[in-house]
Amino acid sequence: MIAKTMRTAAVALLALGAATMPAACGSDDDGGGAYGGGAKTETTQTDQARETAPDRSPAVPTIVLRDGKPVGGVRELTYEAGEQIRFAVRSNVADEVHVHGYDVDKAVPAGGTASFAFSADIEGIFEVESHESGEQLAELRIEP
Repeated sequence: MIAKTMRTAAVALLALGAATMPAACGSDDDGGGAYGGGAKTETTQTDQARETAPDRSPAVPTIVLRDGKPVGGVRELTYEAGEQIRFAVRSNVADEVHVHGYDVDKAVPAGGTASFAFSADIEGIFEVESHESGEQLAELRIEP
């Protein structure tokens, strides 16, 4: 019984350390920064298990917009024909993002994120742009 209690306490401490690590390292994902003070959410044991489980899916590139402009400049996203194109756009202001050639449009709410997922069935180079600012956000390259 004591061993189980100690094990539970150790898991809780590790989870607490993992939850506070991004803030201690200066991450932009702490809910503050350019997007204002975000609300804190409670993490459940199920969420903690998901966070520690190995993730075998490829990371989804996220384009961050600040006042309609891409932070860090225009992103280059390259995919092979037939692949699934996946990326996200996060913005501090409401915007609409358009993928030329594929005619895909998505609204991005202020302080929110829009996720894009579609098949790379047209080869070439395509522009991803903000409809609000007219800024190019990414260059989408579909290779044979």
